[in-house]
Amino acid sequence: MTTSLNGRRVAILAADGVEQVELVEPREAVTDAGATAELVSLESGEIQAMNGDIDKADKFTVDRVVKDVTVDDFDALVLPGGTMNPDNLRVDENAVRFVRDFVNSGKPVGVICHGPWTLVEADVVRGRTLTSYPSVRTDIRNAGGTVVDQEVVNDNGLISSRNPGDLPAFCAEIVTEFAR
Repeated sequence: MTTSLNGRRVAILAADGVEQVELVEPREAVTDAGATAELVSLESGEIQAMNGDIDKADKFTVDRVVKDVTVDDFDALVLPGGTMNPDNLRVDENAVRFVRDFVNSGKPVGVICHGPWTLVEADVVRGRTLTSYPSVRTDIRNAGGTVVDQEVVNDNGLISSRNPGDLPAFCAEIVTEFAR
């Protein structure tokens, strides 16, 4: 990858239950391209990642707590999936506010798998086209979004993908979009 993200700051918003590969691969993609990536979560300490929503994976150190950050602190946002992760995020008013503010700012946001649940809770999918894991699609439609079944979708800086199998396309698209 190129160094097209030099000087860019990327927030990765995640909580316990994040799908490890959906945290690690996008983080590697943006840092390999020159960005500084920070793991933002609900509390300080560590979060527990999962493999396939069932098996515990690694723990990751939180860099910043969501109640202490604003959209002005970052140039882009990544919302990884895993079933428990966005479910934890969407019940936290600070996480929902941060996501809402980010999308409304017009800065780019990458979201994968179950991650759109947080977007739905933030009421920012109305009139947008995105993709997601199949079980999230009805929620997106009910929130006024349009769902397509594609590897990666970029709707004016809202980049979405369906599952870990889409990570190569997702990572390439977020790096391209985050560099604009």
